[in-house]
Amino acid sequence: MQDRVLPLSGIHNFRDYGGYAARGGTLRTGHLWRSGQHFGATADDLEAVHGLGIAKVIDLRGDSERAAYPCLRHEAFAGDVVFHPGETASERGQSSDGRAVHDEALAGVRDAEGARASMVKLYDRLPFRPVLVGTFRLYLQTLADDARPSLLHCFAGKDRTGVGAAIVHRLLGVHADDVMADYLLTNTAGNSEARIAAAAANIRANFGPNMDDGALRMIMSVQPEFLESAFAAMEREHGTLEAYAAAVLGADAALVARLEARLVV
Repeated sequence: MQDRVLPLSGIHNFRDYGGYAARGGTLRTGHLWRSGQHFGATADDLEAVHGLGIAKVIDLRGDSERAAYPCLRHEAFAGDVVFHPGETASERGQSSDGRAVHDEALAGVRDAEGARASMVKLYDRLPFRPVLVGTFRLYLQTLADDARPSLLHCFAGKDRTGVGAAIVHRLLGVHADDVMADYLLTNTAGNSEARIAAAAANIRANFGPNMDDGALRMIMSVQPEFLESAFAAMEREHGTLEAYAAAVLGADAALVARLEARLVV
């Protein structure tokens, strides 16, 4: 699993989420990339990313996050950045003041179990946030329409990105064990301690010193029950993932067939 991780200094959780067995073949490698934001990217990071030939960047962050933490790009980057305007890090699309979606789960949290419960609750509504849904729709359309490599990212590359990548995996028939393994790779991909440290100062500044280290680490991790909560919510509201994808994301059978044609070899 670690072989799919691109070790970078200032971009966390950068990795290939292709290469898994899927319906009718295998997901293309070197084509589907995911990561956290690129605000702290080094020149070497930008050179490495540029070498991947990424033509489409799907940015799952909201407007205030993009304003507070503008992503750095290679000077020769000529691709498109795709997003739905508005806020994805708040339930109703209001300004999040540049905070990431996991920050929402922190209010009143003091310990790891409280953090776990709060993240499960957060994921239960994540698939239905209007602005995030708008960007997920653009994401699926982009993958179906463009054969060139793409990058999916949010702030930490773990929650919004994790759900988005998992939806594509599930729609294309990737085994549930592989879907979960890819999601959980966030916990070990690259320098996870640096990723946690990068968020810790902001989290403590906004939510006070009473949060213990276990709570902070839980918030900055991914756990099976988080992703399970998102898929359970989709099924509760629409019966199946496929029905959710068709009704909410516009991913009907025809679009899924186009995804297969582009991404499965």
